[in-house]
Amino acid sequence: MPIRHIRVILDRERASLLKAWGSSQAEEGLIRRDLFSERESFAQIEMLYDALAKGIAECSETEILDPEADCWDDLRAALTEVTRERTKRGVSTSEMAAFVLAFKYPLFERLGATVDDTNGRMVIDAVNQFTRLIDTVSLYTTELCIAERDKTIKRQQDEMMELASPVVELWDRIVAVPLVGTLDSMRAQEVMENTLSAIVDKKADIVIIDITGVRTVDTQVAQHLIRTAAAVRLMG
Repeated sequence: MPIRHIRVILDRERASLLKAWGSSQAEEGLIRRDLFSERESFAQIEMLYDALAKGIAECSETEILDPEADCWDDLRAALTEVTRERTKRGVSTSEMAAFVLAFKYPLFERLGATVDDTNGRMVIDAVNQFTRLIDTVSLYTTELCIAERDKTIKRQQDEMMELASPVVELWDRIVAVPLVGTLDSMRAQEVMENTLSAIVDKKADIVIIDITGVRTVDTQVAQHLIRTAAAVRLMG
């Protein structure tokens, strides 16, 4: 069976394959020594290698290309950890995909070295199956990377929104809301929520909304401010 042949190669050639995977990434500029030490990079490669080998050993022929199968639990966990760490340090989505795909070629060389007059067809099938497997893993990695970047963007947007809509306590029971930039519907909602929350927290009697930094005060901005003022009045 092709998958069994791959498993034998992974077990027998572990040390040389790990080294070759790292070398192929270094040649393609995927190691990113500006972001990771060599020890960190090798630890990530080793983690993914062992999880992949374990999954191949445990998966059936029907599960081998199903990234959600139970046999891939360790690989999913390893990919999530490595992707989160590399994305956090600035590795791009394409680099993450190439990071995984770089393992194809070292294994293909080892598979090619096993060809003889009796197993040519099986080796070809093993190459095809492993190609499909690594492509599936790469696609899964890309999805993880995109999800991590979406989380980062959402967190940054929330942080920027907090900074863009501050509520400052000037004196006892007097707070100010200095607004700068453009006031759209989303930001207006954030201003209202922050203001009402500050009124409760600081027991404010007076709220000063400073719009000198707002680029354009048009009808839409005026409506947002009127709604905010009405909400503040409801607070007493």
